[in-house]
Amino acid sequence: MTRTLSTLLIFIFFAFSCNAHKTTNPKIEKVFLDKTDTTRNSYTVIYPPKLPWKGYIFLIPGFGETAENVLQQTELPNKLASSGILTIIPTFQDGVLSFGVDSLSQKSFDRILKNVISKFKLVDQKFYIGGFSIGGSSGIKFAENSTIKPKTIFAIDPPLDFERFYHSAKRDIRLSKGNKANQESVYMIERLEKETGGSPLTHLAEYLKISPYSFSDTTQTAIKNLTNIPIRIYTEPDIDWWLKERKSDLTKINAAECSAMINELNMLGNTSATLITTQNKGFRKPDNIRHPHSWSIVDNDELIKWLLNQK
Repeated sequence: MTRTLSTLLIFIFFAFSCNAHKTTNPKIEKVFLDKTDTTRNSYTVIYPPKLPWKGYIFLIPGFGETAENVLQQTELPNKLASSGILTIIPTFQDGVLSFGVDSLSQKSFDRILKNVISKFKLVDQKFYIGGFSIGGSSGIKFAENSTIKPKTIFAIDPPLDFERFYHSAKRDIRLSKGNKANQESVYMIERLEKETGGSPLTHLAEYLKISPYSFSDTTQTAIKNLTNIPIRIYTEPDIDWWLKERKSDLTKINAAECSAMINELNMLGNTSATLITTQNKGFRKPDNIRHPHSWSIVDNDELIKWLLNQK
């Protein structure tokens, strides 16, 4: 009798544990705008566990990242959904290699957003934008130009000034040991020249056009469209790590332009523009490898609280 009772209790506990596990895992769905092409113009939906929703967010991956990569690197999508926010991870026109700030990516962003609004009937819902690295750049650029304005924006260590980015990549190649070019820098130079038609020396106007913020844009044309939107930018400027591990200095990382953009927005009257700097929080999964340019520099719970507190 005792053995039978023990077996029954174990079964009940196992069944309860499985059921509890199911309820904590949000429903995830993949949506393709073109069902014949599963590589681009699509989005992953992470559903809140119950209605009514508290809003919806576009959470934009970094360059080369899939939705699955994002879900591996950070608990933020699941936590957003668990907090009642419908979470959308988009894949733009050029797939995971979308540049984010270029016109094709921005048009794809607009198309996916309108599909999401229509599909889920979100006209009166709060709209948020967030993103990592160039995904953050993409979100800021979209907020600057779109007629559909987000309630808030956050970006995790985004490159903002692509004129600076270009010259930094050129310098990186020039300083490469034994003239062995950094392939990432080579690719980014070629990609920028493709997107803009040339270098900043000959096509500066195009660099200003794609940059969410630019040191050279003395008219502040781009960021003036953000003066009424709460915005956060996260960065972990661990210069000792960059010098030791990547032979890179402050001219290579994004912290300077992140701080400059927030500073200029504050001067333009946006008192809700904030730079959040962190220390020793950047680690990449699954092996928890130290890297200050990572999703993990964000305090997810505090960020979600901030998003939900925006009126």
